[in-house]
Amino acid sequence: MVSKPKTVGNGAARASGFTMVEMMMTVAIAAIVLTLAVPSFRYVTNSNRIAAEINGLLGDLQFARAEAIKEGRTVTVCVSSNGTQCTGTTNWQNGWIVFSDPADIGVVDANEVILRVQKPFSGTDTFVANGLSAVTFNREGYAAPIATGTLFTLHDSTNTSAWTRCLAFSTIGQVVSERANISTNVTPCT
Repeated sequence: MVSKPKTVGNGAARASGFTMVEMMMTVAIAAIVLTLAVPSFRYVTNSNRIAAEINGLLGDLQFARAEAIKEGRTVTVCVSSNGTQCTGTTNWQNGWIVFSDPADIGVVDANEVILRVQKPFSGTDTFVANGLSAVTFNREGYAAPIATGTLFTLHDSTNTSAWTRCLAFSTIGQVVSERANISTNVTPCT
């Protein structure tokens, strides 16, 4: 069925569609919505990325501790950019490995099994431990060589404290995730 054009009082046909005013109002409302949504989207994506990075190391440290207790042997987590050997640096954003370390020397030997591999971060975030390139858990679950107050600090590329997260260690091997300026640790997360 074909619809007939509407007629105005003098018999002329009126075209249906949008007026310029209606179109400008729609564009203005869309601009306002986008202005509000884009910063929120950036916050959500930054927050999710930072949480994933900090939780990746936290999960692997907890896994290493549990494996050391379960297997009754030493397990080490160390910085590794190639996924097979420890690099000896404190730049954890380059990736890390978790391996069974019965020789207890913090070096991957030929007969030692690599349990997990974390690839380097794809972005420009920095994840640095104060002087620590490896963490070794003994068969009781104690971390060595960890001093109380040891921090792994994660910063995004802007180095804004709102995005800074830390992993704080205790000598008994307990690891706690903290936000900047809300630290319960002896060494503040900044």
